[in-house]
Amino acid sequence: MPQAKHLLIGSTRAGSGKSATILGLTYHLQAKGYKVGYGKPIGTFTTKELPESAEHSEADVDFIQKTLNLPSSLLRPTLLNLDRAALQRRLSGEDKADYSTKLEEYKKIIEGDLVLLEAPANTAEGTIFGLSLEQMANNLDAPILLVMRFGSLLVVDHILMAKNRFGDRLLGVVINDIPDDQYETAIEILHPYLEEQGIPVFALMPENRTLRSVSVSELIDQLGATILSCPENIDLSKVMVEELKIGAMDVNSAQSYFRKSYNKAVITGSSRIDLQFAALETSTNCLILTGRPYISDDVAHKAMELGVPVLSVSKDTLSTVSIIESCLGQVRLHEGIKVTSICEMMGKHFNFERFLKLMKIKALATA
Repeated sequence: MPQAKHLLIGSTRAGSGKSATILGLTYHLQAKGYKVGYGKPIGTFTTKELPESAEHSEADVDFIQKTLNLPSSLLRPTLLNLDRAALQRRLSGEDKADYSTKLEEYKKIIEGDLVLLEAPANTAEGTIFGLSLEQMANNLDAPILLVMRFGSLLVVDHILMAKNRFGDRLLGVVINDIPDDQYETAIEILHPYLEEQGIPVFALMPENRTLRSVSVSELIDQLGATILSCPENIDLSKVMVEELKIGAMDVNSAQSYFRKSYNKAVITGSSRIDLQFAALETSTNCLILTGRPYISDDVAHKAMELGVPVLSVSKDTLSTVSIIESCLGQVRLHEGIKVTSICEMMGKHFNFERFLKLMKIKALATA
């Protein structure tokens, strides 16, 4: 039986969309009949149920396995969780493990046509363990697919630097989150330039507000919030927040301010009933109240009528804003609506034929 090929999915910064790319790739390759494995050698997000077990508690691995119905034979083990305790053990000399040897075990697990390995957050992370993106690619003799968030045309500098560093190991790039007003420029200027530099571009993915959103249930978890009001028939895991607004002005200014945003969360004081009503009169998906955990009967009635959940947080406004902005800045896939979006986008924008050709994976016979 031929050995399964490994591909490292990396990026130069956290939150670039590695997990989303892996999920979309796996979904479509499965649909084409390929057996695709997955692994995350360095874990970063552990589930609450099993915090001590790296192999079983890496949240991204659990989610992708369940979403794509991957059997255990197609999973590669997580070697360690990158947290403070792990770093301290390594720095103190308590952890002397040779993780490159552990990584060699992956080669012996031959199940599958292709195994997608999710690399650390950036090109430096994991170096102390011998598990940086480059180190893993060299140990496994595997190519690298680089996933980048657009930001601006300056993304080209980071891609060129990666090409200089990884050389022929760089299979190509996926560029995510390209704003609508720059998408044409990316197609007409950025794409051909990268191709001329010998860097295959597998996909230019337009901005998708759904992928950058966060569910109200996730906000409750992250904020430690209390639900003051919420209709029983609403599934908070499906109520998505795309933007954040702070209500701290006079009510006349608030009306205009709130109308400029859609599917938003509004943070305001529990005593600012006027601003709460102003928010509810616009496209607001969640109302977050700071200060005393109080909601007036009139606001509660209006929120219930509109189906808007109202939360209370004990944190100060600045801390609350920081947490929510962090959530909105990460493309976390643990909501079904995001899975559907990324699979549709990958099907539309990713060049699977070219990918399979460059990976030297034979086309499967069709019925």
